[in-house]
Amino acid sequence: MSNLTELHKRILTCPDCALSQSRTNAVPGEGPDNTEIMFVGEAPGWHEDQQGRPFVGPAGQYLDELLKSINLKRGNVFITNMVKCRPPGNRDPLPGEIQACRKYLDQQLLTIRPKVIVTLGRHSLARFFPGETISKVHGTSKKGNGVVYFALYHPAAALHQQSLRKTIDADILKLPQILAQLSGGEEKKPEIKQLNLF
Repeated sequence: MSNLTELHKRILTCPDCALSQSRTNAVPGEGPDNTEIMFVGEAPGWHEDQQGRPFVGPAGQYLDELLKSINLKRGNVFITNMVKCRPPGNRDPLPGEIQACRKYLDQQLLTIRPKVIVTLGRHSLARFFPGETISKVHGTSKKGNGVVYFALYHPAAALHQQSLRKTIDADILKLPQILAQLSGGEEKKPEIKQLNLF
């Protein structure tokens, strides 16, 4: 059993905050444990709570569209949330709930070691872009500890405010360039060696 599978089994029975009392299913996250890209949202919604999977409701369908627009498949990225259980009535997760779940996200980050973390929404932004606001830094990236952090509005925001859809559609198009720069930096060295052989 992989470290991630073991961790996710622990999350499914976690009693560490009040959300464990009201959930139908915990939602650890899903995706390969060797991916370069991790998407971190805020908290599961009703659909996610029912199925135990992240981003399967209307916001998830929009996220799938966004991935498709940059030739990525859902199965190639890891998708999770700051909080692994649904807050009642889809309210925002409370600071204590985010803190209780922090160890799980930390462990996922350590296990997967993504090169790019895409923050979806303001709670995820607060973790990786402390002190920033989503309206100011959406569509921008920063580097730290060998990881590139890329800020996006939460896909659900576009469902509530149609005007944001264009913004999110445009912002996601910057992600392939970030990925190309990362892999380009690694691929240049072997090419130079090959050239030196002639």
